[in-house]
Amino acid sequence: MLTMAFESNEKHATNRAERDVLVLGIETSCDETAAAVVTRSAAGAGAILSNLVRSQVEAHRAFGGVVPEIAARAHVEVLDRLIARALADAGIGFADLTAVAATAGPGLIGGLMVGLTTAKAIALVHEKPLIAVNHLEAHALTPGLTAGLRPPYLLLLVSGGHTQLLVVEGVGRYARLGTTLDDALGEAFDKTARLLGLGYPGGPAVAQLAREGDGTRFSFPRPMRGRPEPHFSFAGLKTAVRQKAEALAPLNARDRADICASFEAAVVETVTDRVTRAMAIYEKRYEKALGDGAARCLVASGGVAANEALAAALSALCRARGYHFYRPPIALCSDNGAMIAWAGAERLAQGCSDPLDVRARARWPLDPAAAPAIGAGVKA
Repeated sequence: MLTMAFESNEKHATNRAERDVLVLGIETSCDETAAAVVTRSAAGAGAILSNLVRSQVEAHRAFGGVVPEIAARAHVEVLDRLIARALADAGIGFADLTAVAATAGPGLIGGLMVGLTTAKAIALVHEKPLIAVNHLEAHALTPGLTAGLRPPYLLLLVSGGHTQLLVVEGVGRYARLGTTLDDALGEAFDKTARLLGLGYPGGPAVAQLAREGDGTRFSFPRPMRGRPEPHFSFAGLKTAVRQKAEALAPLNARDRADICASFEAAVVETVTDRVTRAMAIYEKRYEKALGDGAARCLVASGGVAANEALAAALSALCRARGYHFYRPPIALCSDNGAMIAWAGAERLAQGCSDPLDVRARARWPLDPAAAPAIGAGVKA
């Protein structure tokens, strides 16, 4: 059975006459069905009028991960009602919308087609502009919605499908500094959890058990540490965890907790090292833009950014290097409709919209001009 996890902000006292843009956002790229309405003023200030997410965790739990066919079918079953409730919570109807935005990629193609086709139908019937949103861009621009943060800033994007370091130069302008050569960090958490019998989703389960364990008991590798390019690799770390678990089998409760804590310690040290290298490149490449006392900022976004040990380490790193650290509210770290609506609003402000024949894309890199990393996986 699917579980329902709705989120909506407080009711809105803003006069509708003061609102410049109202955008409906639809997110169906993986295993959450989401719909939201956001507003963007002419000055670029944003507010969330509604933000609803329906989780599919229970539907996929028995399989230890997301089953694309089940995910797509679940999106079809609930999306229309979710959109209706998002509009009702925002106190508007379709006629009040300025535009409709939907995730067009990257992601699971079946789910993407459900959301994008629904958005196309709404745009056609109600004669509204359509914005096909890159899911990664939505994560990248979220700080503009929740904190008014404007580019440039350094972004660490860490999720089940993506692990990248990028410079957000502006709406539609991104420069990738580093990416994973194999697995995404969220995938490494999920596979570690599965190996230890902790269930799905794996990230929260590993983090919770890590708090009870000794992170110094096992010396797991820190992949890529010290390398000049800020790329990531987690395949070797996963292998080391598997080998240790097999050597200790059968595992007791203490073994599992210590493996989780040692795995998390390796992840935190690895990511901190990679971010440190990216900061050095960022500072050199953008020294003019960062001059004259302009604030330097690191943003961590994506589902794995909710990991408290990682967030604490990145916050400490930022204090040491004179950066501001920003992590969106936990509910906006993972997939949601508000970030899609906001990315749509930001693109609309740049004069961008898309034709009704725009296609969903399972892979859609945020920086198509970036040189591929040798050995890099195809997570984007």
